Amino acid sequence: MKNVDFLKNSGQPWVVYRTLVDLEGLDEDDPAVRKARAEMLGHPMVETLIEELQGWPGTVLNSHKSAGQLYHKLSFLAELGFKADDKGMKKVISKIKSSVSKEGLFQLPTQIPEHFGGSGKEELAWALCDAPTTAYSLASMGLSGDPELLKGLDYLIGLARENGWPCKVSENLGKFRGPGKKGDPCPYVNLIMLKLLALFEDRIESREARAGVESLLSLWEDSLEQHPYMFFMGTDFRKLKAPFIWYDILHVADVLSRYPYAREDKRFLDMLDAIHSKADEDGLYTPESVWTAWKGWDFAQKKEPSAWLTFLVMRIDRRMSEAGHGR
Repeated sequence: MKNVDFLKNSGQPWVVYRTLVDLEGLDEDDPAVRKARAEMLGHPMVETLIEELQGWPGTVLNSHKSAGQLYHKLSFLAELGFKADDKGMKKVISKIKSSVSKEGLFQLPTQIPEHFGGSGKEELAWALCDAPTTAYSLASMGLSGDPELLKGLDYLIGLARENGWPCKVSENLGKFRGPGKKGDPCPYVNLIMLKLLALFEDRIESREARAGVESLLSLWEDSLEQHPYMFFMGTDFRKLKAPFIWYDILHVADVLSRYPYAREDKRFLDMLDAIHSKADEDGLYTPESVWTAWKGWDFAQKKEPSAWLTFLVMRIDRRMSEAGHGR
């Protein structure tokens, strides 16, 4: 595949590891894969993330868009391919599971002001814009069969409507919800719910997943008119950005590419064309927007191509090639 050498020579073991597995299709037991994974686990930047996660759950959640939140860092480690028995993860997972709600959802410290419908006090709670991400991380790390996680998954699926998932928070957060109509689907919630469901093969063709996929594709098709809960698909949305934190074009395309019926949809192909138009003459991709909380990573700068960002696009292309849409 074009530009694989660029990724394998990036000097970033997480890029090399994922390239060998996701793009070249090598088995986890392959010597080159084992070497790259070992180097990833021992890399100072990765070790820093693991050390930070020992302080789970971290500071009070006041913005799901805050890229430095520990649950976002946990999700990134899951994206890299971390497993529950990897160094430092047992303690973190134990802490996560100690705060499970009656619905089976993993909670975070939250504080909603009274004038927004909350209690004004710090309390453990969940929202549909965080619980699916934590569940996704644990399921990715090998806990997809965990009874509590599966209980939470069933609850989350049960919240789906004909137009996808709405804005919803735990009962103790009172009447709080995002700025939108009650009947609207929340674009971000649909994104991270689809990301979670894609890990379960028996859920990919479900009615709920199809409704979520249609919700995102419809929002892309009508991006000039439709922006529920103030989630736009304008200029900022279309900037290439990593890691996957919020609602942006590459995050949406990556999740949709995990669904066979989305890959066949003209609207998705149009979205992919918009991404491909940003490649340089060598077919590499440079970040157009960055999360300052991730300073030091190759995707947290806008001056030169990023190996991780390029890998993310190439992984989508690999999925498309496997589906008969080769580039």
